[in-house]
Amino acid sequence: MTEPIEKISFGENLRRRIKDTKVTHWIRFGIVSLIFLAWVAWMGDWWLAIFELLLFDIYITGFIPFTWWKKSKSAAVRTVMSWVDALVYALILVYFVFAFVGQNYQIPSSSLEKTLLTGDYLWVNKMVYGPRVPMTPVHFPLVHNELFGFKSYLDNPSVEYRRLKGLRNVEEGDIVVFNFPAGDTVSTRYENSPNYYDFLVQMHGWKEVNTNKREYGDIIYRPVDRRQNFVKRCVGLPGDNFKIKGDTIYVNGQAREFPENVQFSYLFATSRPLDEDDLHNLGIAVSDLQVIEPLNQGRANLQPFIPAASPQSYAYIAPLTSGMIDKMKADGLLTDWIKFRLVAPYFNMGDYGDILFPTGLAGGWSLADYGGEQGLTIPAKGMTIELTPENWLIYQRCIRNYENHPDAHYDADSGRVIIDGAPADTYTFKMDYYFMMGDNRDASQDSRFWGFVPEDHIVGTPMIVLASFDQERGWFDGKIRFNRILRDANPDK
Repeated sequence: MTEPIEKISFGENLRRRIKDTKVTHWIRFGIVSLIFLAWVAWMGDWWLAIFELLLFDIYITGFIPFTWWKKSKSAAVRTVMSWVDALVYALILVYFVFAFVGQNYQIPSSSLEKTLLTGDYLWVNKMVYGPRVPMTPVHFPLVHNELFGFKSYLDNPSVEYRRLKGLRNVEEGDIVVFNFPAGDTVSTRYENSPNYYDFLVQMHGWKEVNTNKREYGDIIYRPVDRRQNFVKRCVGLPGDNFKIKGDTIYVNGQAREFPENVQFSYLFATSRPLDEDDLHNLGIAVSDLQVIEPLNQGRANLQPFIPAASPQSYAYIAPLTSGMIDKMKADGLLTDWIKFRLVAPYFNMGDYGDILFPTGLAGGWSLADYGGEQGLTIPAKGMTIELTPENWLIYQRCIRNYENHPDAHYDADSGRVIIDGAPADTYTFKMDYYFMMGDNRDASQDSRFWGFVPEDHIVGTPMIVLASFDQERGWFDGKIRFNRILRDANPDK
């Protein structure tokens, strides 16, 4: 005969389980609970504390059989599930660290050189400005927007923008990681190239870009936190008046000093040809160097622009910092030089007026002389503007794309802006905005091309360089830049 099964009440079962819990489990539960409740307080939503009951069951009572596999008679099941269990815990931990603490990012382009180099891997602190609550909370934590060619996130459920309390606000001069503002609508064939959707439409027309799938792929929408990550320097804050004159930035009428490692493109001549060691020692990437040899065979003869160079000397066009110029002068290598922007008009180059922000207003502007005499006022939360035709050209994308008025437009017949179906003479901004630029001033796609960066696109600020790899060197030929490991990622602050 089988023994009768003892029936006990839920309360008695609960008491037994609590009584039989090991001390180590209580300690682990206490540590995890403190961390969890601190996170709930930071989130400011005490309804989340209900999940404390789940933690209590995981560590103490064990009603939900999460560890059923430990009692399996199959060694294979126990082995496989132990790995699955460890992986799930690791992914959950990574998810929370990446979402609320910080994350590693790679520098893919030269727009911030020589402050940050192509091939730098950065640790980006999200707690400084306060982390955003994930707007697409259901996503795979180790990738950005695609995994094996498929979306790594679900569009729904989605969460409205909200930022937790940070240590401080974005400051002028900060290097900032943010989601690409013009990356809301993307051509899948060009998402990872400088040719963003708005630029493609401007160059080739809406119909061509949206119907020629062979050339442009699918046209899709990316949520804010799934847009491409950019890293630039903040040069203008909410409410500031911003302009550039002769390469010098003016904020509220006051000239700003150049960052230590800012660089511009130069036409320069040397006393001998530059070799590979010269380029490596100076920090000039081969891909950034244009060779003109010798000058008397160069295009339209560039010698009048660098008269101290002999007609037989070699000349180059490359981005240089003041430190690189000083080094070549000290070595007796540099014979003459001039900023390339002063030469470019001679060759009908360097006029970006048709593609600079804001379209329709930036004619005659350039990367070195931007914003006109009046400059651009950067939107600030609570700031009200008159909706004049000129202001509409400047702020239309902010109103339409970032502040959720997709049907807003300028009605030529009435001469008024229509927002949410009604005429509007003024508009009050709901968010703060920033103006971002790269330190590689003549080779940076930044706010001068696509405009203001909304606060909900801000990710964080890089703190240190974790590792750095020179893409033009071999593993046994200086590929690892040991001198950059653990270096301050924002040395000008």
